[in-house]
Amino acid sequence: MKDFTEQRDAHTGDELWVLEHPPVYTLGQAGKPEHILDPGDIPVVHSDRGGQVTYHGPGQTVVYLLLDVRRLGLGARAVVTAIEDSVVEYLRDQGLDAENRPGAPGVYVAGAKIASLGLRIRQRGSYHGLSLNREPDPAPWRRINPCGYAGQPVTSLAAEGVTVSRQALEQDLVTILSRRLGLTPRTAPPPDWYTLLQSPQGR
Repeated sequence: MKDFTEQRDAHTGDELWVLEHPPVYTLGQAGKPEHILDPGDIPVVHSDRGGQVTYHGPGQTVVYLLLDVRRLGLGARAVVTAIEDSVVEYLRDQGLDAENRPGAPGVYVAGAKIASLGLRIRQRGSYHGLSLNREPDPAPWRRINPCGYAGQPVTSLAAEGVTVSRQALEQDLVTILSRRLGLTPRTAPPPDWYTLLQSPQGR
């Protein structure tokens, strides 16, 4: 991500990297080590994103957003808002009452965090991004103060009773993110799945 961002120029396309990590804790650039309570055998990686400590692992979808924010005409706050609103829209389409919180980046369902967010913007480009819990093992979250908040409950789609395939989730989420960020697929025509999602609320 760093190399891509440092080497990009005004002609470099925007990219969304969608993936799943092996178990790892990441600590943001201003992160406080005391929020890592008992990492055990899970490695801790220092990251240059914003935010405190979070967990990534199997059962969680990560989307890294490598965007030319200058070309898109977006400031840092607008990018964060678009990402959070995209996750909220996706979750509401799944029947969940999701929301974001002022001053606490991420997305929540009934007070429990279901998606985390951490970005870095250098020169004209953003990198890092978001993670959305599909059905991760809940145990690793109990070994940290998630995002620096002691006792912060964490939830997932599975814990909220939503059953969806990883492929369907990622395709629908990419569709919403792309629309809200003003992105278009570089393939012509777009992938078949790109236009499948129709929000019932017309958002």
